[in-house]
Amino acid sequence: MVEGRIGMTLTRHIYEGQLEHPEATGQLTGILNQIALAAKIVSREVNKAGLVEALGFTGDENVQGEEVRKLDQFAQDVFYAAFDHPGHFCIMVSEEEDAAIPIPDEFEKGPYAIAFDPLDGSSNIDANITVGTIFAIWRRRSEGQEGCEEDLLQPARDLAAAGYVVYGTSTMLVASTGHGVHGFTLDPSVGEFLESHHDIAIPERGKIYSVNEGNYPYWSKGVQSYVRWIKEPDESSDRPYTSRYVGSMVADIHRTLLYGGIFMYPADSKNGEMNTGKLRLLYECAPMGYLIEQAGGAASTGTSPVLDVVPQELHQRAPFFAGSKANVADLERFVAEHDGTESPSRRAEMAARTVAP
Repeated sequence: MVEGRIGMTLTRHIYEGQLEHPEATGQLTGILNQIALAAKIVSREVNKAGLVEALGFTGDENVQGEEVRKLDQFAQDVFYAAFDHPGHFCIMVSEEEDAAIPIPDEFEKGPYAIAFDPLDGSSNIDANITVGTIFAIWRRRSEGQEGCEEDLLQPARDLAAAGYVVYGTSTMLVASTGHGVHGFTLDPSVGEFLESHHDIAIPERGKIYSVNEGNYPYWSKGVQSYVRWIKEPDESSDRPYTSRYVGSMVADIHRTLLYGGIFMYPADSKNGEMNTGKLRLLYECAPMGYLIEQAGGAASTGTSPVLDVVPQELHQRAPFFAGSKANVADLERFVAEHDGTESPSRRAEMAARTVAP
């Protein structure tokens, strides 16, 4: 079911979850509450951006080579301030920073590592289109006081928690700690995130596909064949599907999670050689794939589960297909039939991934 429970705040939901799992330490409770606080601040700024000269660029570029928008920097600062001091984390990584971000020396180091995209879809912000925040949390692996990259370079299968905040017509936090996916909508009149979507379950099959079709000429034959197939009329399989693409990953995944279907960001050959796509593994594919699987769906590189990919670097990219199980299975079938194991897309994927034994 999707409907929430009246009066169930995010804090109470986490507390009741702890009662069911007495081994819990309460650290994740504190983390999610810090994320909720930071999300309220960013939501406020996003909603009044056009009135306070928060639109436009700072004049800098991030590690991705993208121009940094003022709200990107604001969101980065807010979430960093929420994460650096409560004693929850040993290390962080953000889309906006080249290297891993250490916890300041004066603060206690915690048992978790976090990867986050402070403002996903920010290229759309000046057009007043939905943006969001994405986060992924792992238990630290390293010993000693300081954290290290090893604590971040873990597969999504090992996540302790993940989620996103969508800043749209309402502000909503969607998260999982490994026991289903739940959504909480910010009630601005009381300043609380209230449960609005309890135990989200993605439909087994959906009729919506979400992809930037402007890249069609650069995809592998398997992906091209699949997209042609879902647009062909066929009553027996309820085709053609409907195309919906926002261009903000948070918005597109949120719709896919609720309505079913498939979200796609394939590898492409725009620069001559088949690359691994645009999306970053640690703070985009990993948390979103985890949420989709927790809701009963599937997330794939095109040939295998995203959750099994072991990252080799902080800003590694990966092909990404996620949504209803039946839709993702169809996509993988077309890739297997048309691309084979030695296709350019397969070689690009294998160059970007190492599967743990």
